[in-house]
Amino acid sequence: MAGDYLERIVAVKSKQIAGSSGRVCLCSQSESRALLLKKFGIDFVQKPADFDEDQITATLAKDFVYAASKGKLEAAQRLYGLEAPLLCADSVVAAADGTILRKAKDKEDARRILLKQSGSTISIVSGLHYRRKDLLFIDVSATYYHFAPFEEEDLESYLESGLWQGKAGACMVEGFCKKYILSVEGCESTAMGLQVETLLPWL
Repeated sequence: MAGDYLERIVAVKSKQIAGSSGRVCLCSQSESRALLLKKFGIDFVQKPADFDEDQITATLAKDFVYAASKGKLEAAQRLYGLEAPLLCADSVVAAADGTILRKAKDKEDARRILLKQSGSTISIVSGLHYRRKDLLFIDVSATYYHFAPFEEEDLESYLESGLWQGKAGACMVEGFCKKYILSVEGCESTAMGLQVETLLPWL
């Protein structure tokens, strides 16, 4: 396993740390993250904030998502300021040996990545940075899945669908991978890219 961890860091810049602070700016183009915010009834607007993740040298999943979500926050703050609270997140999949499984470059890369997960245990690690004028909240969480072996025909159909594109580790726990889940530890929201439950008290 990549290691068991659930880390939260909170830095407060005023005595008032809770309560509504207006519409959140989700600095991500992720449909999954947008759906999660809608599911939890969070008022938000979605705007992109580009950050080059290739510059990150971290080899541990938790360090990678921390650096990526921090980089996105810094980019978003330069673009949008802090008139609205900024929410940035990043997710990666780690194989049983701790290897980070990034977004697949093409179909063959997706096949290679998914075969490393078939019949194995993975961790989906998500980091978030939430920033408003009076508060900075940072969270790194992980959800662990043990998968049954993927059926070859099913895998090929998923690869042909292209639904794996843009997904960390080419993994869709709410889609293709769902029926292969033998056990799970952690929140599904974390696995979908945004651990909303940890964020709610700070909105």
